[in-house]
Amino acid sequence: MATRLGLGLPQNRQYHLGRDVPDVARAAERAGYDSVWVYERALFPEPATQGLYGVEGLPWPDSYRHVADPLVALTLAAAATERVELGSSVLVAPLHVPFQLARTLATLDAVSGGRVVAGFGTGWSLDEYAASGVRPIKERGRVLDEVIDVCRAVWGPDPVRHHGRIAQIDSAVVGPKPARPIPILLAASTRRARERLVEHADGWLPIAAGVEQVADQWHALQDLAAERGRQQPIRTVLRVNARFSAKPAGEAGRRPFHGSADQIAEDLLPYTELGLQEILVDVQSGARDAQELKDVATEVYERARAAGV
Repeated sequence: MATRLGLGLPQNRQYHLGRDVPDVARAAERAGYDSVWVYERALFPEPATQGLYGVEGLPWPDSYRHVADPLVALTLAAAATERVELGSSVLVAPLHVPFQLARTLATLDAVSGGRVVAGFGTGWSLDEYAASGVRPIKERGRVLDEVIDVCRAVWGPDPVRHHGRIAQIDSAVVGPKPARPIPILLAASTRRARERLVEHADGWLPIAAGVEQVADQWHALQDLAAERGRQQPIRTVLRVNARFSAKPAGEAGRRPFHGSADQIAEDLLPYTELGLQEILVDVQSGARDAQELKDVATEVYERARAAGV
């Protein structure tokens, strides 16, 4: 079976949210993509209080200065499409009030006819946690656990009941319900995060940080699932952050997924051999505008399929 392909939607400064998100989503659907995706970055601290991913001295990308709200972007895409799935890779779930997030995702799934994929992560930005005011960053793992629990409760049958550290629902009717059970996928790289995924989630959202690294993480996750007796398959969606250039990049010192559409497609091939089900290709940061993004996305799709992805 061919690997499914997804496309990152335009959320950065060079795009017009109301016009370009629906336009690119429709183009992705026409081109043959199976899904469209958003990511979350809530703010850009200036001056920086920590490095990217919490790594000292690592600068934040300039594109993070302007990232449109992911749920608004998905809603625009839902209204403009009929077939593609609507995913997040990822929502920083602990930045959201769990009950309201569950209701928003349920409503989006209902109006889109059952196309939402809820990809959650814990995030790493001290400033984003301080701004959200939900819980301190040191509690992010426990908050994610509760977000998952609240989502399962709200999306399930009435009466809804939940008693946690953040949300208290004694007994309530909550609607609309999603059109089908919304899959929850997690960005899990640590042992504890993998345990959460195996016990409570439907799938995994790795980042293409090297074939060997992803392979090791995938094997560790599969081993843990077998150890815990999990029977349900684990869905996998690999995120690829690519940067397109019209001319092929020189191979000497070329970074993976930097270069022409042919080079990006070729870089995808080793990951398909890992048995991952889907690859999300995000090329928005290198495109000048929506027209170039659509052209690049179509070319990457065609080259990837021609290469055997």
